[in-house]
Amino acid sequence: MRVDGSLADRKGKKEAAAVAKGKSSKKDKRRNKKAKSATVVQRLFDTCKSVFANCGPDIVPSPEDIERLRAILDTMKPEDVGLTPNLPYFRNVSEGTPLITYLCLHESPKFSICIFCLPKYAVIPLHNHPGMTVFGKLLFGSMHVKSYDWVDDPQNSNETIKNADGARLAKVKTDDVFKAPCETSILYPAAGGNMHRFTAVTSCAVLDVLGPPYSKAEGRDCTYYKDLPYSSSSGDAVLVPGEPEGYAWLKEMEGQPDDCVAVPREYRGPKIVDH
Repeated sequence: MRVDGSLADRKGKKEAAAVAKGKSSKKDKRRNKKAKSATVVQRLFDTCKSVFANCGPDIVPSPEDIERLRAILDTMKPEDVGLTPNLPYFRNVSEGTPLITYLCLHESPKFSICIFCLPKYAVIPLHNHPGMTVFGKLLFGSMHVKSYDWVDDPQNSNETIKNADGARLAKVKTDDVFKAPCETSILYPAAGGNMHRFTAVTSCAVLDVLGPPYSKAEGRDCTYYKDLPYSSSSGDAVLVPGEPEGYAWLKEMEGQPDDCVAVPREYRGPKIVDH
């Protein structure tokens, strides 16, 4: 009996494909099972690694990637990173400036994940995030946020408006109190409130994802500002029609303000594994 080689080949290919599909299905099940068993902070790390893989200074992740990362952050709770409101980080231990605790979960050239623990009345002064996309998640407590974006010169959109003192005109983006649980905030290199100040209304913790992180060597150092009323130096020029109270002049400060004290501590929450 002559065997039809082509028929046998087709039959063999079908069987091989079925075997391969079975192996692939098992692998997908193992991968899904592994993903489900991963801690929330591990899933956050894995998502950040994917989202920021092809990003860099001034390069914003795609809208789909932003939503993917935001979805994880929106569900995060203090216990996911080993925090509770009764930890010493959230108590004022002296009558001086409240100490802010800084916990670094991960830092790489592409992105960083960190947590700021603020006792009541602690302040993170007005500062910027040059070239960064930043996700901020308030894990618990209440925090007042005031943020600004630069106002472009109508004559030259690549320049901002400056006054005689060198201060730059900015528009208020946010001026409100946020109470956990609330949605994740996102700021962009040139929008969304890139310059902002945090004031703890109650003890609180905020988790930040920065892509890329600060790097003095690459020109992404943190700059602090003093905000001055728009009317303080606008003169006779009508730069802002309508509602001048929504604007301010931001003047750069030299170095870090003396009343901003952040103490780094070891992160002791669920571990992150960089596969």
